[in-house]
Amino acid sequence: MNKLSLETELKGNSYPGRGIVIGKSKDGRYAVTAYFIMGRSENSRNRIFVEDGEGIRTQAFDPSKLSDPSLIIYAPVRVLGNKTIVTNGDQTDTIYELMDKQQTFEQSLRTREFEPDAPNYTPRISGIMHVEHGSYNYAMSILKSNHGEPGSCNRYTFAYENPSAGEGHFIHTYMGDGNPLPSFEGEPKLVELDGEIHEFARKVWDSLNEENKVSLFVRYIEIETGSCETVIINKNK
Repeated sequence: MNKLSLETELKGNSYPGRGIVIGKSKDGRYAVTAYFIMGRSENSRNRIFVEDGEGIRTQAFDPSKLSDPSLIIYAPVRVLGNKTIVTNGDQTDTIYELMDKQQTFEQSLRTREFEPDAPNYTPRISGIMHVEHGSYNYAMSILKSNHGEPGSCNRYTFAYENPSAGEGHFIHTYMGDGNPLPSFEGEPKLVELDGEIHEFARKVWDSLNEENKVSLFVRYIEIETGSCETVIINKNK
């Protein structure tokens, strides 16, 4: 499979919705993840990412304009020991709590399904990175409706062991803009990863649709030591 350009993928889609990238830096030193959110409505665009312990949470930029927090205010990133959880909804908490009780990533997501936002039924996309003593692996998941059927949930999990340097996988909620929004299809896209954290973050941010982008989180975790560096970019400042 040929590696795709992440920049080209983003520039060619005006509304990928929310997206997760996980992989390994080109020099092989870092476990890499990025999570971005976009919005079409005032409520969705009225958000910023803020640090929350070792993770992040979404927060209303202007609290007076917040109309429905149920699907837009959540913790996209949480850290459980040597595991970093990244998702597009409050299933971050589900994964954290159930894995803390010795369930697996896939088992914990069996308790959840796609979002109840008819007619879109936005997929729940999730990722988990496991960095320990110089080893690194990750997994990604998507829970989506069966062609828009609200009573049928399709569940897909993809696991990546000992990933190659300079490679990552990209999964997002929508194939593009539309009404209803078309859900992501297929397995996570194989993409090329390049550059140190600030360069990589800027490439991703600049490739997102200017009108629809809202916030971006990027983290590089040093595989040998577990130390990490984080970049957050918010359109609302």
